[in-house]
Amino acid sequence: MAPTSAERDALTSRVLPQMVFSKGDETSKTAPPRPLPSSVNAEGRAKLRFEVQGNAIVTGGAGSLGFAAARALLEHGLTGLVLFDVNPAQAQTKVEELEKEFPGAKIAFKQVDITDDVAVAKGVEEAASLLGSIDVLLCFAGVVGCHHAIDMTAAQWRKILDINTTGSFLVSQAVAKQMIAQGTGGSIVFTASISGHRVNYPQPQVAYNVSKAALITLKNGLAAEWARYGIRVNSISPGYADTILNEGDGVAECRRIWAERNPTGRMGAPSELTGAVILLSSSAGTYMNGADLVVDGGQILF
Repeated sequence: MAPTSAERDALTSRVLPQMVFSKGDETSKTAPPRPLPSSVNAEGRAKLRFEVQGNAIVTGGAGSLGFAAARALLEHGLTGLVLFDVNPAQAQTKVEELEKEFPGAKIAFKQVDITDDVAVAKGVEEAASLLGSIDVLLCFAGVVGCHHAIDMTAAQWRKILDINTTGSFLVSQAVAKQMIAQGTGGSIVFTASISGHRVNYPQPQVAYNVSKAALITLKNGLAAEWARYGIRVNSISPGYADTILNEGDGVAECRRIWAERNPTGRMGAPSELTGAVILLSSSAGTYMNGADLVVDGGQILF
């Protein structure tokens, strides 16, 4: 339907909102970091450089990658953690495991459907109330779908984008509002994928690839818009990892092909993603904003 005269007039008279960047001075939320104290020895300065301060939410925290990342945050100084997941039984077991390993930290679980904006807002509010602040968000919740594009249903397409892309946006938006209210800034890290950079082989998974490419672009836009609040938005693009998603006889042939096409000759371990997580979440990453770190053994070189 063609726009009406009134709609055309409204279009030509509209005023576009504009981004506001930080000034970057001492009064801003993006002031340069203070030098590490000279009174601290070299070992102490190295520890401070990669220290993770405050509290975090990790979506998909009961999964292999999310759990490894959550544990790494605690190892580097995180004081409070809330895992968001849709699997209560598995998540509660993970919480109990972390509580035994880090008795001084406050750790909890919330069952949250990240595609439900009301549930997400409530979950973030409750997490902030429990912990006192939210300073780090890691978005690991996601699903994989391998379908030939010609046969894919609209429901299959929408589900993958709704969880992987829209879900990550809803959580990051709710957390960003909390960080702005705190006035503290923070770090948001999306889990993109090499699938957002290249077409996978041999499995067809166009919806998944689109959802991850969209996450990389989403990261760029939010990094530009939210920098003035002291919020850094980055992403990690893992390659094929040894998780439950890639187990079983049905994927054995694909695993062989993935390994043969990787210069490193194998799939990654969940722990090999934690270095990138700590870099982006810690004091060492204060000038990293809008970055995407590929952690794939060289898979996307070809």
